[in-house]
Amino acid sequence: MTITTRILSVSVEVTDQDKALAFYRDVLGCEVRTDVEIWPGARLVEVSPPGSSVVIALLTRGSGLPIGVRYITDDAEEAHRALTAAGVTPHQQVLHTDFAPPMFTFDDPDGNTIILLQDSDSDSDSRETRDR
Repeated sequence: MTITTRILSVSVEVTDQDKALAFYRDVLGCEVRTDVEIWPGARLVEVSPPGSSVVIALLTRGSGLPIGVRYITDDAEEAHRALTAAGVTPHQQVLHTDFAPPMFTFDDPDGNTIILLQDSDSDSDSRETRDR
């Protein structure tokens, strides 16, 4: 099984999201892809260069949102099992929420956080399998 299929986004830790957004948008010329409050105090701001499929998430440490590289996988549950079998210790079981695809986090050997999200096209297939 190939665990990752593509990079979705890379997080950059910022202290002031409005200031960072102004820089990335007005100075670097990035497009704003997302600017939403996931829950109180957790604002997700994503920008990208025009035409890029990879976005940059501008996150504060205090938001509680994981800061790291976000990869896409076809099946989060299977990826979790495969990584665990390979000796990786995920931070949690696969998270299933109403606002995001199934996901979980873990660290690479140097302590960098990796966020693995299930491809949204695969989400309904996996949910049907899980609910049987």
